[in-house]
Amino acid sequence: MSGKAMLIIISGFTMLFMVVANNFNTVSGRVTDNYVDYFNKTTSHNIAISGANMAANQLFLDSTWNAGYNNVPYQNGKLNVTVETIDAYKNIKRITSVGIFQKDTSRVQVTFAPSKFSKFAYYSVYEGTNIWWMNKDTVWGPFHTQDILRAANHPVFHGKASSKGGIQYYTNQATDKPYFYGGYEQGVDLSLPTNGVTALKTPAQNNGLYFNGNNAGQGTVYLKFDRDYLYYRYNTMTPYDSVYLPSAAPNGVIYVDNGVARIQGTVKGAYTIACSGTSSGKGTIWLDDDIVYSKDPRTDPTSTDMLGIVAQSNVWITENSANNNNININASIYVEQGGFGAQNYNTRPVSGTINLLGGIIQNTRQAVGTFNSGVIKTGFSKSYRYDDRFMTASPPFFPGTGGFEIVSWYE
Repeated sequence: MSGKAMLIIISGFTMLFMVVANNFNTVSGRVTDNYVDYFNKTTSHNIAISGANMAANQLFLDSTWNAGYNNVPYQNGKLNVTVETIDAYKNIKRITSVGIFQKDTSRVQVTFAPSKFSKFAYYSVYEGTNIWWMNKDTVWGPFHTQDILRAANHPVFHGKASSKGGIQYYTNQATDKPYFYGGYEQGVDLSLPTNGVTALKTPAQNNGLYFNGNNAGQGTVYLKFDRDYLYYRYNTMTPYDSVYLPSAAPNGVIYVDNGVARIQGTVKGAYTIACSGTSSGKGTIWLDDDIVYSKDPRTDPTSTDMLGIVAQSNVWITENSANNNNININASIYVEQGGFGAQNYNTRPVSGTINLLGGIIQNTRQAVGTFNSGVIKTGFSKSYRYDDRFMTASPPFFPGTGGFEIVSWYE
C-alpha cells in the first residue's frame, strides 16, 4: 500500500474518531443537563411537599391556624404556603404549598374537612364498671372510649381501637385479651363537644327544617320518613302534615329545638335529625319503629342514603308492639349527655334483635336487655354492623371532633 493510501486511511480514522468523540461529549453534556434539570425539579417538588406537611401539622395542632409561610428558606430554596377557607359553611380548608428551587417551581394542594364523630363504629365517654366487652362482641369499625376498655374472653375489634384509660381484663390477659385486627392505642384523649347538638340550630334555620319545641303544644313532634317526604304532627290525635324534604331541608338538617322527637320510616337522601334540650325529658329522640334507608348500601353500592340521629339527652328504643319483634336502624347515632338504649330494658319482654347499620357515639353506655348464662331474659340482643361509608363521608353537619382530616392531596 502506498504512502498516499496510508495517509488517506489514517485521515479517515482520525475524522471518524473526532466525530465519535464529539458525539460522546454531546451525550455527556445532555446527561449532565438532564440530571441537573431532574435534580432541580425533584428538589422543588420535595420543598412543596415539605411545606404541605408542615402546614398540615400546624392545622392539626390548631384548627384556626391560617398564617401560612412566606418565602421561608428551605433546602437551599424557598417555600410559600397559603391557607384558605374554600367553604365557610362547612369549614372546608385548602392548603397550597409552592416549592421554589433555582428556576423550577412545584405546587401541592391539600384539601381538609372537619373530622366527624360518625367515623366511629363505637364511641363512649363512660362505659360503666359492670359492662364488659365479651367474646360474642365484634366491633367492625373504629372504636374509642374515654373510659377503660373492659374485656372478657377475647372480644374482637376489626377497626383501629383506642382508649384513654387502658384495658382491664375480667380474669387475666391470657384469657381475656381482645383481638385487635386494626391495632390498638392507649392514652388517646378525644372528648365529646358540649355544643355538638345546638350547633345544628343555625343550619336548620337556614335551608334546613326547624321545629320549635318552645311553642305551646309543640313540645313533642312525631316524624315519619317516607322517602322524599316527611310527615309530621304534634300529637297522635291529629292527622299528619307533610313536606317535600329536598325543598324543605335542602341542606339536610332537621332540628327539634328544646323538645322531643319520635321518629320512624324510610329515609331517601342524606339527613341529620337533631333534638336539643336537657330538662323534663327534652332533647330525647324515641325510635318508635324501624328507621331505614330506601337503598341498603350493603346490597346496593349506589346508595346515597345516609342518616344522623343526634340527641342532647338520650336516644331510646320505645317499648311498643312495633318494637317487640326486632328493630332495624340505619344511622349513626350521637348522644351528647346520655346514651343509646332500650326503654324498660330490664322489664320489657324479649324483643328480638337490634339490627343496627351505622355507629353509636354516646356519653354513657346504656343497656338494651338482660341476660343469664348467655340466654336473653328481657329486651334485645344486638347485631351491630358498621357502615363503611362513614369512614370518608358523614351525614350533613354531624358533630365534629374539632380536628381536620385530609380529603384530597393533589401534586
